[in-house]
Amino acid sequence: MPTAETGHVELAITGMTCASCANRIERKLNKLDGVTASVNYATEKATVDFPVGLDVADLVSTVRAAGYDAAAPRPDATEDVDDEAGGLRLRVGIAAFLGVPVIVLSMAPALQFPAWQWFSLALASVVVWVCGWPFHRAAAVNARHGASTMDTLVSMGVVVAYLWSVYALVFGDAGMIGMRHGFSLVPRPTTSGDIYLEVAVGVTVFLLFGRWLEARSKRRAGAALRALLALGAKDVGVLRDGVEARIPVERLKVGDRFVVRPGERIATDGVVDDGVSAVDRSMVTGESVPEEVGVGDRVVGGTVNAGGRLVVRAAKVGADTQLSRMAALVEQAQSGKAQVQRLADRISGVFVPVVLVIALGTFAAWLLAGRPVEFAVTAAVAVLVIACPCALGLATPTALLVGTGRGAQLGILVKGPEVLESTRRVDTVVLDKTGTVTEGKLDLVDVVPAEGVSREELLRVAGSVEDGSEHPIASAIVRGAGVEVGTLPTIGEFRNVQGVGVTGVLDGRRVFAGRTGSAALTPELKERADELRALGRTVIAVSVDDAPFGLLSVSDRVKPTSAEAIRGLRALGLRPVLLTGDNEVVARAVAAEVGIDEVIAEVMPADKVAVVERLRARGRVVAMVGDGVNDAPALAAADLGLAMGTGTDVAIEAGDLTLVRGDLRVAVDAIRLSRRTLGTIKGNLFWAFAYNVAGLPLAALGLLNPMLAGAAMAFSSVFVVTNSLRLRGFRATAG
Repeated sequence: MPTAETGHVELAITGMTCASCANRIERKLNKLDGVTASVNYATEKATVDFPVGLDVADLVSTVRAAGYDAAAPRPDATEDVDDEAGGLRLRVGIAAFLGVPVIVLSMAPALQFPAWQWFSLALASVVVWVCGWPFHRAAAVNARHGASTMDTLVSMGVVVAYLWSVYALVFGDAGMIGMRHGFSLVPRPTTSGDIYLEVAVGVTVFLLFGRWLEARSKRRAGAALRALLALGAKDVGVLRDGVEARIPVERLKVGDRFVVRPGERIATDGVVDDGVSAVDRSMVTGESVPEEVGVGDRVVGGTVNAGGRLVVRAAKVGADTQLSRMAALVEQAQSGKAQVQRLADRISGVFVPVVLVIALGTFAAWLLAGRPVEFAVTAAVAVLVIACPCALGLATPTALLVGTGRGAQLGILVKGPEVLESTRRVDTVVLDKTGTVTEGKLDLVDVVPAEGVSREELLRVAGSVEDGSEHPIASAIVRGAGVEVGTLPTIGEFRNVQGVGVTGVLDGRRVFAGRTGSAALTPELKERADELRALGRTVIAVSVDDAPFGLLSVSDRVKPTSAEAIRGLRALGLRPVLLTGDNEVVARAVAAEVGIDEVIAEVMPADKVAVVERLRARGRVVAMVGDGVNDAPALAAADLGLAMGTGTDVAIEAGDLTLVRGDLRVAVDAIRLSRRTLGTIKGNLFWAFAYNVAGLPLAALGLLNPMLAGAAMAFSSVFVVTNSLRLRGFRATAG
């Protein structure tokens, strides 16, 4: 993680063609003192933390010294992806147009006219050296730097097959006019009368086609993030001295008032100053039902005003907005690596040299076995082509791209790939009650003055002291007191005693409002407090100069979707635990309503971490779901922290997963999607490994034609990307 003494930069890497390239650049960067780098092949980015004394230019020069290029990512990077796909499409078209006749002629003796082999050589030369030039150029660059990658294998395989064919045509019997030969699924144990132009052409066409599909699929995989980044408004109508002026959204400042007309996107996070409307939040939060907003309500940048005219005061701009933070979190997750991918990276780093040794060994073994040179060459070429480790490099990044992008569309933000592995192990979910299971919007229900105290005086005193607190219970009391009393007086010497209550001085008297156990109560007030708690209400005691002054009770409604969410958590094999600072009676009432058996009540905010640690000490793997400042330490201490996006910034920063909506069902979807994404990664890696494990022996044993090996290698990459794209169809339970 970057600190005050380190810098952080993202570099766009060009020239990578496989996982080995990414692995090589990563190793080069990490050799620099104090540098921590992660290179993602799918996103073509390097995320680098570096010491302040090191310049970014040094990082770029290190990448260039490795044979690649680097620069800061540009806003129009999407156009680069389009250009790459377009260039590959042209190469594939030319290669297929010229190469298909070569393949058909080689496979169908009946179509082989006199001098067909020389005609095939002319077409094959264009396919191999013009269309396939990117492979050979990359292989030469890598060789110049003493390295080998997938392009090394492809280039060597294609060039060897082509040169052997030229040798057979010029010095062997293959150039004789009228010569014919057929096609075999396995290398033919014949003499120098055979040519393998169809192998050189077929491998080039298949791999170019596979790389084009890969480029298109990578663009589709990152579509969700690009859609998220495109949500922001481009310009905004700002009110200056009562006059509306259109300005670029980048010039908007905190405190500016701006107009949002029906159908327009809200330019930035803010608070409604004037107007009433419905806001469509679906693209940012996944919430399909528009939300009614009015004066004083918060709105999120990127959402759409679906109703009347609004005037909004900007609260956050630029990188501080929820939309920008969402995009940053998604990019951060997509740039990281799960533990399973790190194993694949280590393997791909040594894979190419090992394959080169196997290919040479195959060639030598068949020669020693007495087989013709062309058979040994063909088997060695098949080994080179079948072993390309592209699928290994794509297994994790493409699944992360699609999974995290789909999560962003549903209002689920994953901080990093290691979070995915945590969701698999979790067996217990600790749920903070207020704001998570319940609405978190308490209402003042009961006002019980002590003897000799009026209702209005109790509300005036309690409302004044609670006005200094941001706690939901305090807000409910202040709202209720304000309605009945009107303007509340200002309290002096305010102090918040965490988990106990609040104190202050009003009219020269010391006022306390908080837990009933921390205040003096008459027997009558104690009895009434017990009655209210039995009804599931939270009771606040008020005292003035340590003398009983009365009771207030507030009640919080359970969210209508919480019970369904608890059933969903249980269906995932998770054990829900309700955690709250409220008393046991209130907590039990809420737990019974939503279907939770295990309740931990009357917990001080500072003790929430201890509860999490105690559960972990019992062997449980704990996830914590919360939304408040006092939940942040527990979110950080848990094996997996899920922060409700409707909560505080501190809680969101502490969580591993952020749930943009306040619906607890999104927590179920978050765990489901994380597990599905991790399952897809493991499935991709399994098939990538299995493909190489099965293909290499077949090729070495002379049981695989190199052209089929090229087709199979291209298919393996396409399969991995296509398998990852299935995550786009993930459906949320939270509608």
